[in-house]
Amino acid sequence: MLKKMDKNKNRVVRHERLRRKISGTAECPRLSVFRSNAHIHAQIIDDTKGTTLLSCSSVELKLAHGGNVEAAKTVGTEIAKRCLAKNIDTVVFDRGGYIYHGRIQALADAAREAGLKF
Repeated sequence: MLKKMDKNKNRVVRHERLRRKISGTAECPRLSVFRSNAHIHAQIIDDTKGTTLLSCSSVELKLAHGGNVEAAKTVGTEIAKRCLAKNIDTVVFDRGGYIYHGRIQALADAAREAGLKF
């Protein structure tokens, strides 16, 4: 089934499958990651209320090259700092259907090093 669709549709199918299993609450919100070729975005989401608590992206940080591993590390560190400023220290990581590799892994590792627990 997945072979006949394009790459992004396959990712969306994987993401929907993941979202059936994970959900963010007020005590432990969801850290959702989206990456494009040029940029990377991260959001902290409370699924019980359906609201975005925090967000950060390489566009917002005005990074020269937003689509590389260094930009992902910067976004991960910044989102962790913003979470800790709002007394959010534990999150559920939502990789968005992407493989846990490269930019996604760099963002997650940087967020962990900056103090987030997941």
